[in-house]
Amino acid sequence: MRITRVAASVLAALFLLCACKSTTPPMGPNTAGGQEGTLSAADAIKALAKLPIKDSAAMTGYSRDEFGQAWTDDNDAPGGHNNCNTRDDILRRDLTKVKPATGCQVETGTLKDPYTGKSINFDRGPKSTAVQIDHMVALADAWQSGAQKLSADKRRDLANDPRNLMAVDGPTNEAKGDRDAATWLPPQTSFRCTYVEHQVQVKTLYGLWVTQAEHDAIEGVLKSC
Repeated sequence: MRITRVAASVLAALFLLCACKSTTPPMGPNTAGGQEGTLSAADAIKALAKLPIKDSAAMTGYSRDEFGQAWTDDNDAPGGHNNCNTRDDILRRDLTKVKPATGCQVETGTLKDPYTGKSINFDRGPKSTAVQIDHMVALADAWQSGAQKLSADKRRDLANDPRNLMAVDGPTNEAKGDRDAATWLPPQTSFRCTYVEHQVQVKTLYGLWVTQAEHDAIEGVLKSC
């Protein structure tokens, strides 16, 4: 009888533990390395061929606010509604030696920067801009390639979709600005295939188009992969 009561107590404790809602992001440190469901080069070439080719639309009406509150957890992209903001989700996914080891907010960690190959220490505070979160399809580029016609909710999801986000070297991200693949590619050539694969995937997912120059640049990278 005593054994039965102990077993019942253990089962009850396990039930309560499982029933608790976790605030830990589903993407642990480097579990995906920014690669959630990334297309292969071959699949990206096929998807690229299906993307409409058009001139860039005007920037009229664009502002960051058109894509919702920055890093909101209230989004329907993968990882949304997990009680952690998107920035911390991506930091926790892409950095190593993350502290604290669990929870949402990242205080410290180390980034192996995919754009330059450098190792960068992240410390939350005045110098935290040394590591920034890049939208691989820049929001201004998305606006000029069809996002202005998306619903506000879809634009919010695009801005928080981990398939479009990467923790990177801050100055390199700032140098990129809102340029597309026709005018900017990561300095580290070994990452260019992955970079444009993400861009093709995101533009496909959100019904965006590419310019002819952008198409040709992406195609050139993919054919070398």
